[in-house]
Amino acid sequence: MDLLLDTHAFIWFINGDAALPQKVVDAIKNVENKCFISIASLWEIAIKSSMKKLELKSDFDKIADFLIDNDIEILPISFEHLQRLLTLEFHHRDPFDRIIISQGLVERLTILSKDEHFSSYTDRILWK
Repeated sequence: MDLLLDTHAFIWFINGDAALPQKVVDAIKNVENKCFISIASLWEIAIKSSMKKLELKSDFDKIADFLIDNDIEILPISFEHLQRLLTLEFHHRDPFDRIIISQGLVERLTILSKDEHFSSYTDRILWK
């Protein structure tokens, strides 16, 4: 299964947060699953970290090593993702989440998220 981690799923995974369900942790760690994180999520984390609205257990600079160690690929934003974004209804207004949804739809990825709004766009959700 190909998985796209929503921003909070990644933050909870990197922080070892108990709020992340074990089934989600298992899915991320399963070597048969290919895991992705949107560059938009990393951008959101950088913004919130710089504004002191987000606390990571380790420095932001360590995220690159964490991605490599956990075999999580960065998914860039393509023109096709932006085209799909333009067609999304406004069930969700958060711009970071909207691009993640768009990427998940275009790439046919299962999104790991607890955000209930995501299911208004796709049934390829694990967790919610």
